[in-house]
Amino acid sequence: MASGSEADPTGPSPADLAAIEREWPLIAAELALVDAEIQVLTATRGPSPLDWRRFRRAEQRALREAFAFVAAEQRHSDDPRSPIESEEAA
Repeated sequence: MASGSEADPTGPSPADLAAIEREWPLIAAELALVDAEIQVLTATRGPSPLDWRRFRRAEQRALREAFAFVAAEQRHSDDPRSPIESEEAA
């Protein structure tokens, strides 16, 4: 994505939006993990077994999504029709 002075004042490009769309499951999983961490850390009487279970599940989901994202990006960058490679070369 463009940053600083390179930013387009009209908003993100279609390629930027596509990149965000591809990354969204990972972003959502990481937000769920942060929510679970907050719950564990702020539980008044200490975290319950359910809090720990939610934390472990959120952690596992974030790891799954991270691996899936990396694999998808690898496949996407190997695709000769990939618009990302042509943008990065410019």
